Amino acid sequence: MAPFKKSKKLKKHKSVCLVPVEPRVNEPDWWLSFWNKNSTTPGLSVPSDEEEGFKYFFRVAKRTFDYICSLVREDLVSRPPSGLINIEGRLLSVEKQVAIALRRLASGESQVSVGASFGVGQSTVSQVAWRFIEALEERAKHHLKWPDSDRMEEIKSKFEALFGLPNCCGAIDATHIIMTLPAVETSDDWCDQERNYSMFLQGIVDHEMRFLDIVTGWPGGMSVSRLLKCSGFFRLSEAEDRLNGRVRTLSEGLEMREFIVGGVAYPLLPWLITPYESNGLSSSKSTNFNARHEVARLLAVRAFLQLKGSWRILNKVMWRPDKRKLPSIILVCCLLHNIIIDNGDQLHPDVALSGHHDSGYGEQCCKQVDPIGETMRENLAKYLLQSKQRTPAK
Repeated sequence: MAPFKKSKKLKKHKSVCLVPVEPRVNEPDWWLSFWNKNSTTPGLSVPSDEEEGFKYFFRVAKRTFDYICSLVREDLVSRPPSGLINIEGRLLSVEKQVAIALRRLASGESQVSVGASFGVGQSTVSQVAWRFIEALEERAKHHLKWPDSDRMEEIKSKFEALFGLPNCCGAIDATHIIMTLPAVETSDDWCDQERNYSMFLQGIVDHEMRFLDIVTGWPGGMSVSRLLKCSGFFRLSEAEDRLNGRVRTLSEGLEMREFIVGGVAYPLLPWLITPYESNGLSSSKSTNFNARHEVARLLAVRAFLQLKGSWRILNKVMWRPDKRKLPSIILVCCLLHNIIIDNGDQLHPDVALSGHHDSGYGEQCCKQVDPIGETMRENLAKYLLQSKQRTPAK
């Protein structure tokens, strides 16, 4: 079963076209109005400082907010507003539209609740949020792409410096986006192991928890290993069109190709290294390897905790979403996650979810072992143990 296709893309700008002029918006400062109305809302722990309060509500600093507005401004101005006005009859500014969309994604609150906080109706929130998602999906795609060779060398260098893993290019994990479906749309494909209806999101991250590759749109009822094999990343890696950089020669002539690290739910492959099984007979080599592997793999876990914590719409049960549009919502949340990192904005650690990003789900275990992958893991484990033995104890 193929994943749902994304919504129709916006047309690319042509260099000869005239940029539409944004209509003059006769409204008071949207942020001042929003802040005065919502900063003392009972039940919310809103910081007293306005700058921190802005970040509390929209997850980004004002500088990053302005950058996001610059990405989508032309699309939000050039497309007919279709009556996007507030309850006072004023046309919504681009800034207010972006704020409404970000608040909807960040809070996961109902459209009615988000609308009330801005003084607009539910239908306006729905229309504004989707226009924003369509625009950012197209205009911000450069923030989520597989690194070129120079950038990949930097990533590999950081993984080795932080975790001692030579030629490691990232960490992989997957999470469920839970939803309710109309009775006519329910099927065993969408019903996962915990009897929830869900859609999968798989992501590969770098040392800064930036998403380098994602795949979504697939039913949560499939296994993590099958999800991997349905992804374009798997096909590219198997064809050696990805993770195909220079091979590292380790001590004693051991060779290590480029690879990523993943948990026990993934198969052991030449380019995807998983931990040794814990069977009670662990050697110092496997124990040392698993410890190094785990801290690197947890980057992907932490990235999903941050993603779902920042953009709570992904962590709440979505009420009857359009399964053709849901992949776009998920992608835009990943793009926003990366934009925050790329702009040097600080990811608030207290925003991240506690525990696990797939709370309530048991860990899957894949028994597939590729012989070459097994050799790669053995080479890496030997190298790590030798490195540890050569390092003087502190």
